[in-house]
Amino acid sequence: MLRERGLRLTPQRQLILEAVHDLGHATPEQVHTAVRERVAGVNITTVYRTLELLEELGLVNHTHLSHGSPTYHAAGEDQHVHLVCRGCGSISEVDPTVMLPVTDRLLAERGFRVDVGHVSLFGVCEDCKEL
Repeated sequence: MLRERGLRLTPQRQLILEAVHDLGHATPEQVHTAVRERVAGVNITTVYRTLELLEELGLVNHTHLSHGSPTYHAAGEDQHVHLVCRGCGSISEVDPTVMLPVTDRLLAERGFRVDVGHVSLFGVCEDCKEL
């Protein structure tokens, strides 16, 4: 896909894409740490720019799972809704059909189509609710 757009598949781009796939959900900082374990010369700016490029190409997606950096995951995965625990910080995924009552209502009442791939719900997981 990079070559089709006249871009090169550099070793850094390949490592960053592999890190996103391997980590599942990762911030640019986490991707940077993973890449630096394999190659020391990749800086954080390269990671941010590459993630933006990979998202433009449709190879990765991002969502906001906290107040900090966006979290990236591989595109092509089934869409899912993120459940983020405020207690332990765990991230789990549920099928986007859980959002159908809300998405259907917004479509019917407002003509608004929700991108459920970017939906994150914050709360407390089952393990933390007992603490």
